[in-house]
Order: sequence, then C-alpha cells, then structure tokens
Amino acid sequence: MWTEQAQEIIMDMEEVDERYRPTHFWQFGASTLQAELELHGIENFRSLKGALSFFVPTYRFHGWATQEDKYQSMLNCTQKQLEGDHKACLSMQDFLSGEMHARNDYRVFTASNIDKAPFVESFSESQVGKPKGQFEFEGKYYSRSSLNYLLGLNFLKKHVTEVPIRTVLEIGGGFGSLGEILLKDQRNKTFYMNVDISPTCLFSTYYLQQNFGKERIADYKATKKLPDLSLNTLSELYDGAVLCPWQLPEVSGELDLFVNFISFQEMEPDIVANYLEHVARLECKYVLLRNLKEGKQLATEGSHVGVKQPIKGEDYDKFLPDYELVATNVHPFGFETIDGFNSELRLYKKRYPIM
Repeated sequence: MWTEQAQEIIMDMEEVDERYRPTHFWQFGASTLQAELELHGIENFRSLKGALSFFVPTYRFHGWATQEDKYQSMLNCTQKQLEGDHKACLSMQDFLSGEMHARNDYRVFTASNIDKAPFVESFSESQVGKPKGQFEFEGKYYSRSSLNYLLGLNFLKKHVTEVPIRTVLEIGGGFGSLGEILLKDQRNKTFYMNVDISPTCLFSTYYLQQNFGKERIADYKATKKLPDLSLNTLSELYDGAVLCPWQLPEVSGELDLFVNFISFQEMEPDIVANYLEHVARLECKYVLLRNLKEGKQLATEGSHVGVKQPIKGEDYDKFLPDYELVATNVHPFGFETIDGFNSELRLYKKRYPIM
C-alpha cells in the first residue's frame, strides 16, 4: 500500500516545477528512505537507520543512534570502569543514552509553559513507529522531536499575547510531531497541514492516521481528488492533511501560523523563498522558524551532505518583506552544540497597513 502510494507520488513529481522537487541534500535522503520503505515497511520506521539519519532526531551523540555497536561498546566500557559504583553507572548511562539532555529540555518545557493556547501541558507522545530514543518523564513520553516543538511553541506563547492556531501549516514536518501535539488537545481546535516530499510525507501520513484515524487525516490520494483545496473546505472535512509540495499553489484561504523546524536549512535559498511566498500569499499571521544560525555546511563534490548555499537569519528577513522579526532565541528554547553552532528560533509577525 505505502510503496504503491510512493510510486504514484514519484510519477506525479516528474511533471512538476523543479522548485517543488527534492533539493541537493534531500535527493539522496529521499532515495534512501524509499529503499528502506520497500525493504522494511512502515510500521517500525522510527527505529530504522534511514529515518534516524534524516528526519527522526534523537538525543544520542551525533550518528550514534544508527551505530548501536558503538553505543553499547562505550556503555559496556564505562560500566566496567565504574563497577561497584552504582550511582556513577546510572549517571553514565543517563548521559550516553541522551536521557540527561532530554530531561533538561523537559525541565525548560515545564518551567516555561503558559496556560493558554496552544495547550501542550498534557501531551504525551505515542509509540507509533516503534520509536528509538523516547523517554518517560512524570508518566508521559517524549522524544527529541516532540520536545523541540514543545519548546518552540512555548517560545511562541511567550512573545504573542493571543496565539492564533486555528489553521497551521508546516513544510517539511518530519513524521508529524507538531500535528500530534496540536491535535491531541481538543481545546486547540486546530486544523494542521503538513507539506512534504515523498516518501517523508507518507511517514507523517501513517503516523497521524494511526494516532487520529484515517477519516480525520487526509492523505495525498484524498487531496488529489478534491476539486477545492481551500483551507475552509479542508478543515470542514478533516482535522489534518498531508500534501505534496506541488499542491501548495492550489491551497487558498488564510493561515494563522506557519512553522518550519530545521528542514529549510537543508534546502537551497530559491526553494525556501518560493515556499515563503506562498506563506505570505495565504496571509499568514505568524511565522515560527528554527534554523542553524551559522547555516548548514556546504556540500563538497561527490557528497550528498550539506547544501550549495546555506541559509542564515538575514535571508529570512529578505524572504519575508511583509513581516517583522519579533524575537530570536538560542537559549533556552533553541540549542547550542558543543562545538559552538547555534540552532536558533526566529518568530515573525505580519505587518498590517496603518488605517
């Protein structure tokens, strides 16, 4: 079923504008994930190597989520060195597994949450997709993906008195974490739309449909048949929808919130500029981004890693001429790597003409 849908999307993609196709970084990623989907199916996607490499983040050391032997070897080594010191052994296990980092993010999330929409305090992440690197805190479950979004939403709530969340668009939404967070609390009354390339769009479709039901989440096949992709029509029929990039020009209506976490930094500037033109066309009130402040590394010849031209904060300022920058943040809502790179949150608000 899922491989057939992927093939249909790939065939349709051959006919679309290049701006809606995978960019340099994601051409390799998409083919890797497609092969993995065909070989292993979709039920365990959150524990598969390709997914962990490209769109399912964890708290382990960079790359270690896909190198179980290295992780176990280091864990065994520390346990041997610390034999007899039970507390030290537990501390090293906490550190190496990433649970220590996750707990710190959880502390920031709980300490910074404000009791207003979007309501997030009761959220607990599902086990759909057999997650690797999911932790339990106070009886609820979280991964790096969900905590990234929860921190971002708290950053948004800190700077916006009344957060509009009735219509939310995300581009490159991974496996659907943001949609899960917003849709799980009925007080949010949100319609969530994710626009993504294949086969990533299929993973988010599967994840959201498993959590909320096929009748509530529209997939590519369903939206492809609809004569009208207005936000009003879609929100009357569904609670959420997953579209492919070339469908975005057909979407009409008004957005409350647009979100992109990390995936824009993996694209080329002209692609991002085109997507943000659609965000502005849809009269989006707020734009919430997470981007590597220094820009993603440049691709070297013969390598799929990196981009041809990195995107930095000032590029978003140019891409969003009708928006004002409200706030930026690395600490505590973003993340600074041990070697000094900064994953920065950026919040924009639409400018309205003075009457």
